[in-house]
Amino acid sequence: MKRQLVLEDGTVFVGLGFGSDCDLSGEVVFNTGMTGYQEILSDPSYCGQIVTMTYPLIGNYGINRDDFESIEPAIHGLIVKELCEMPSNWRSAMTLDEFLKTKNIPGLMGIDTRKLTRIIRKHGTLKGRICSIDLDVDDVMKKIKAEEFDTKQVSRVSSKSPYKSPGEGHRVVIIDLGMKHGILRELNKRGCACHVLPYNVILEEVLSLQPDGIMLTNGPGNPKDVPEAIELIRNLIGRIPLFGICLGHQLFALAVGADTERMKFGHRGSNHPVKNLMTGKVSITSQNHGFTVTSESLKNTRLEVTHVALNDGSIEGLRHLDYPAFTVQYHPEASPGPEDENGLFDQFIEIMEKNKSNLENVNVFGIEAANKEVHSNA
Repeated sequence: MKRQLVLEDGTVFVGLGFGSDCDLSGEVVFNTGMTGYQEILSDPSYCGQIVTMTYPLIGNYGINRDDFESIEPAIHGLIVKELCEMPSNWRSAMTLDEFLKTKNIPGLMGIDTRKLTRIIRKHGTLKGRICSIDLDVDDVMKKIKAEEFDTKQVSRVSSKSPYKSPGEGHRVVIIDLGMKHGILRELNKRGCACHVLPYNVILEEVLSLQPDGIMLTNGPGNPKDVPEAIELIRNLIGRIPLFGICLGHQLFALAVGADTERMKFGHRGSNHPVKNLMTGKVSITSQNHGFTVTSESLKNTRLEVTHVALNDGSIEGLRHLDYPAFTVQYHPEASPGPEDENGLFDQFIEIMEKNKSNLENVNVFGIEAANKEVHSNA
């Protein structure tokens, strides 16, 4: 059945529909990964977005029971050049088409995804709508332009109530901003006892758990739309060792006094090179974000840039010069993508261990960094 993608600038792509036949609007973005579509579909950071896969053939290994990054996908649509309708993989439990139907997510195939990607790269991220071919384009455009970007995305995907993932090691409080389960898996692998808390948890509840460390997770949307989390982080810095990923990285920067801005089309894919300024090492990373910390805003803060993106020079990592706190913009847990930076979880463990032992120095990002005594105020 023919369906269409209508962009807010009036561009129309006509293709074949798959998955659900519902009509949904969203921010149209592109992902450059060759594989990992199941993790992408279930990544809460894609909440409200329509994702275009730049690799032409998608769906060839189906959908399995193991590779989900969340229970309920929050994506608003998937666009592919060619859909594989007969997947071949021993783990496959259903086709991509069947999965999207089950989750009521529309898909569109057979369009020129290269052209769509070039439009986004040239003009920036655009709003769009996957809808019936019978609808009038002008009417659809008016509807799209009248719609505002969702500012409550984190509240949609964050845990609604606390829960525990048992372990016998360090006690880690995870502030769930839209967590990929890969983060929890990496901490569990290292024996951590994890307490997952909603994004709007109050400071007293966090401190009552007496955590050895705080994990700030990934999540969707504009970090400035989550003032509760910014205030919480501001009051945690200096009290407890802290590690932030993606949205957690941006919120950490805002909490310390830096600023963020929307990127033209963001970073989404599993092939983004990042340089560690402390060691000179270059890693290939998995990324999914549409906002970045601005370098100019760091001048009057106690933050130091530790990593930069080699493609555009944007900030990919920060550390606090006074307290045991560091963050990265990319995804060290991958899922999907390369595991070049998986060792950052080990460094987080090391920081917690040395903080508990009250040692003077902590090795962060390959250099010796001052680990001052825990302060009562951020």
